[in-house]
Order: sequence, then structure tokens, then C-alpha cells
Amino acid sequence: MRNLFKQNVVYTNLAIFYLIVSFLTRLVLLFHPITQSKFSIVEISKIFGLGLISDFLIFILIGVILWLYLIFLSNSKFKKPYGYIILGVFVALLLYIISGKSILSEYGGVLPEIGIAFVGFKTIFFAAILFTDKYRKSIRLALFSLTIFLFVLLIIQNAVSEFFFWNEFGVRYNFIAVDYLVYTNAVIGNIMESYPVVPLFASVGILAFAATFIIIKKSKSYLEDLPNFPSKLKIIVVQLLLLGSALLILPSIASQQNSSNVFANELQSNGLQKFYKAFTNSELDFFEFYESLPQEELAQFDTIIGVNYNQNSTSITSNGKEIKKNVVLITVESLSEEFMKHYGNHNNITPFLDQLAEESLFFTNLYATGNRTVRGLEAVTLCLPPTPGESVVKRKDNKNKFTTGSVFQSKGYSTKFLYGGDAYFDNMQDFFGGNGYDIVDKSSLNPNEITFSNIWGVCDEDMAKKAIQVMNDEAKTGKPFFNHWMTVSNHRPFTYPEGKISISGTAKSREGGVMYTDYALKQFFEMAKKQAWFKNTVFVIIADHCASSSGKTELPMDKYRIPAFIYAPGFIQPQKVDKLVSQIDIMPTVLGILNFKYKSKFFGKNVLKTNYIPRAFIATYQDLGYIKDGVLTIISPQKKVKQFDLIQQKNETLGTNYSIIYEEKPKTKIDVKLRKETIAIYQTASHILKTKKYEK
Repeated sequence: MRNLFKQNVVYTNLAIFYLIVSFLTRLVLLFHPITQSKFSIVEISKIFGLGLISDFLIFILIGVILWLYLIFLSNSKFKKPYGYIILGVFVALLLYIISGKSILSEYGGVLPEIGIAFVGFKTIFFAAILFTDKYRKSIRLALFSLTIFLFVLLIIQNAVSEFFFWNEFGVRYNFIAVDYLVYTNAVIGNIMESYPVVPLFASVGILAFAATFIIIKKSKSYLEDLPNFPSKLKIIVVQLLLLGSALLILPSIASQQNSSNVFANELQSNGLQKFYKAFTNSELDFFEFYESLPQEELAQFDTIIGVNYNQNSTSITSNGKEIKKNVVLITVESLSEEFMKHYGNHNNITPFLDQLAEESLFFTNLYATGNRTVRGLEAVTLCLPPTPGESVVKRKDNKNKFTTGSVFQSKGYSTKFLYGGDAYFDNMQDFFGGNGYDIVDKSSLNPNEITFSNIWGVCDEDMAKKAIQVMNDEAKTGKPFFNHWMTVSNHRPFTYPEGKISISGTAKSREGGVMYTDYALKQFFEMAKKQAWFKNTVFVIIADHCASSSGKTELPMDKYRIPAFIYAPGFIQPQKVDKLVSQIDIMPTVLGILNFKYKSKFFGKNVLKTNYIPRAFIATYQDLGYIKDGVLTIISPQKKVKQFDLIQQKNETLGTNYSIIYEEKPKTKIDVKLRKETIAIYQTASHILKTKKYEK
């Protein structure tokens, strides 16, 4: 074993460097001014003793990448004919990606460019080493040095990031760090404005160069005497044993973070392990990071919230007879209000939806709760305000909830979730299947039913035809049905069948994606109108979220405004509802139209009732917003509260129902009533989820 590590001196030296940096990071965080705590001898021993073991085990896990790189360093692969064969494979792979027909191109974005850059880099330097015996050692040393530099840079950069994260939150990485990774542009902008970036990055670069120089100097012998094949086999065996041991021991080490002193637990832990845990758990504890109210003070908000903090249910009654019509809910991918003619778009990319809006109960002032599909699905299914972290859809505790589906099931309906992609994506299959929905996704279609597909699934037309087939089969059973269809075509890479609309699918444009989805919805309704069940069906069309969420403020309201319609010719009279409405209100409104009587846990309201009080919720993973009375209140981690006066901006080209664009002007004095109301609502939602009181 000792000889193996001596032979693989590169791995050993990088491991030592990582452990030193981790130790120094712990030491700095221990004496940081924010660490206002005293530690016992036992706690100090665990912080540095168990912390060291934890760091070593984490390095074993992340070091797998380094092991693989070192294992594939070889002289024999440059010998004839192997070198030419390998080079041919690289060239073929590069040409395949450049051709635009690879899976990277199908997805779109910057992935093709990244693939071309990476494979092109490998191809050029492999050829350089293959054809230049004289400079082979120098080229290999340069590439080797670059690889080690990247590892060193990431280790130092992680330590610096941990310092700044601790400086802001007083903890190791949590879901906020995951949030920062998602909102990279906003985070980089914040760093640029908050810190002396040039000196900071320059210092990190100098440290990385210096550390790389020392490690290369001590490790250069590895290149001069690369392990032979039998030695590499032994190294692989040792690597697998270490990997298995690390996976087995780490949970036990983590369980020792059991001090009553939170700082002691955080310092003992490893930041990368905490980041991984946050990424997989997808939650952020409201009661740890947000301002909260005493429980006795929450009772005054029961009427506003609609549910009690501890006994969260209320009776929904109606004077009319229950109407058992079929309900089809269509959530449209990334349908911002700005795409529609009603809201000022003159490109005519949603002609069908613009027409449908005039024939429907049209909500002109409605806001999505978030900016991800899973947030939209959560809003229309759970009718619950967004809580910190990921959507409930992606959490482990996401089953047997009180949902729109469970209300329909209690009334004798069959319930289905239809999705043109693979339902396992974004945990949709687990969520909807775990809440009693039957799943109809891409795997349910026969090959002859698929005319076009991309990385996200079959085109919306194909799914529309499948939906009609499913609903025809359901109608034959004599039971009413509730079907929820999530579209996919208005999503990068924005590809769709040719010849359907005026914008070619090869253009891969957002406008084309919107226009094709509009076209597919038109085909769906034309087919639906020919079916016997059409006249007995209520259709709900609503966006899952907007196409973009970036703006000048934490929660730019225009990036959350979405269209929504309830369409049932002969049953629901066309009408424009210009009240402020939340995405979570749509399905309780539909249930109200049907005169359903049920015990509700929904936070969403029937907006057609005379006692409805206009308000809406918008949020990111950590900033939770509440819109009411012309004020946007935002609560954030570190118990921060901000408020903005919403000053309406005039738009002469649009009607008053559609031109609700606001300047968000920071309030100089916080409205205490709205602050408490915001906290009470989000605190109650977080509490009932945490205590499992949102079960059906």
C-alpha cells in the first residue's frame, strides 16, 4: 500500500494540500467574529479530529476524478497503431458534434460549444503528443501542470467561498449555496458590487500558481516513471476499496455532529458534504433562517390565511348543487404574458390563445409563484405558497398530500398527469404517482404515435393526440375525469416539426417555440370539440412560469406575470378578471365554479367570491414575496425584510387591464402590518409541511 501511494505521488501531494487548506479554513472560521461561541475541549477535539477524518474521506470521493486522469496517463497509447486509432476516434467524435446532430445540439444552449471546445482541445493536444516525439515530454508536462492547477484552484476557491458564505450566514453551505449556483449571474453581480474583486481573484490566482509549482516540483517524477498495467490494476483496486470505505464511514462521522452548540457542528462538518446534502434534500429551514412570529400571535392571521396554524382545514360550502364536469388542466411551459397580443406583443405568435382568451374567464393580473416548472406544478396541485428551498415536487416528503387531485378523487373522478417527456424528470413521476395520479408520459406512446421528439420529449401535437385518445377511453368508463397535461415544446432547444408554423424549427428560437405550442393547443381543441365529452368539460389553461426571471430587483414582478383562462363554452361566460390573483388560486376557483363541497387545506382562494382579498405570492428559492395593497414585501434569510411601493407605469398602447407594470420603489419605513402578515403566511405554510399536516 505504501509503495502504491509513493508511486502515485501526485494524488498524495494533492490530498495533503487539500487537508492543509481545510484545516486552515476551519481555523479561520473558528476565530471569525461571527462565531460568537465558546467551545469545550471535547468540541475542539471533534472539530479538528473528526473534521480531519471527514475532510480526508471527502477528498477520497472527489479525488476519483484525479484517479481517473492519472490512470489514463500512458506512453503505450501513443504507439502504432493505437495512437492513430485513438486520434481517429477523437476526430470522428469532434466531427459528430460539429455536425449539429449530436445530443448536445439537440439540447441546445452552450452545450455544443462546450463539447466542441473540450473534444477539440483533447484532439489537438493528443495529435501534438502523437506526432512530436521531440516535444512530447514538454507538452505532457504542460497539460499535467494545467490539470493540477485546476484542482488546486478549485480547492482554494472553495475555501474562499466558504469564508464568504460563513461571513454572511454563519454556517457551512446549505440550500442557499445551491440557490447561488442556480442564480450564477445574480451572484456574480453581487460579488462584483460587494467585494474588491480584482485583488481577491489576483490573490487566489497567485496562491494557486505557487501551490501548483510546489506540487508539480514534488510530483514531476510521476510522469518520468508512469505505472505499468499491473500497477494500475492494483491502484484501481485500492481506489475502489478507499471509495467504498469512505461511503460507509462518512454517515457515521456526520452523525457525530450532535453538539448543542450549532457552531461546533458546523465547524466539524465539511462544506462540500454539506453542499451535497443541501442539493439532495432541497430544503431550507424557515425557522432557522427567517424571521418568525410567536405562535400566539399567529391566530390573528387565520382569517387572512384561510387555515389555522395547528388545525389547518376549513369547510368549503356552496348553495348550489355539485356539478361533476370533466376538468382538463393544461400548464403551458414558459408562457410569459408578454408573448400574447393582449399584453402588447405584435408578432402574432399566440393567435389561438389570444382568441381563446376572449372566449374564456380570463385572469389578466395573475402571478406565478416561482420561475421553475416544479414551482408551477406545486402551485396548481397543492395550492400552497412557495416555501424556502426547492418545490415540494422535488422533496422526499412529497406524497399523500392534500392536492387538487385528491379533491377530485374524493368526488369519484379518475385523475391523470400527462407529460410529453419522461416523467421521472424533475421528480414529477414520484410526486404525481405518490399522490394518486396515473401517469401518461413519453413511454406510454407507441413508436407509430411519435412524429417528432427532442431531448425534452415528444412534440406537443403528438401529446395532444395522445391526450384525446386517453380522454376518449376515460369517457367510456362513465366516470368524470380530471387530467393535468404539462406541455414541453416551448423549451430549449425550441425544435418542432417543420411546416407547421411560419418559423422554422431549425431556427431554434423562443418565438418559434411559443408559436408552435400555440399551434399544437389549437389542434388539441379542434380535436376535442369533435368528442362527445367536450361540452361536459372545463378547460383550464395557465403558464407554469415566465420565460425569464432576471430583473433589477430580487423579485421583478413583470417576470412573474402569466396568463390564465378557464374555458367552458355554454357553461362559463367570457369575462375578464382584473383582480390581483395568485397561481395558487386557479384550482380553488375552478372547484368553486363546480360548487364542490369539501374540507380544504388550500391556501388558494376562490377569487370569484365577494369576500376575496386580492394578494399574490412570488418567490425564488430563498426570497419570499407577498404582494398586497400596492406593496411588495420580501422576507429573506438572515431574517431580512424589505418592502417596495408598487408605482404603476402607464402604457398608452394597452388597456388598463393589461398594462400593469410597476416600478418597485424601496420603502423608507416598513409597514409592520404587512410585514407580520407576510411572515405569518409563509411561517404557517412551512410549519404545516414540516409537521406533516398537509396530508390528505
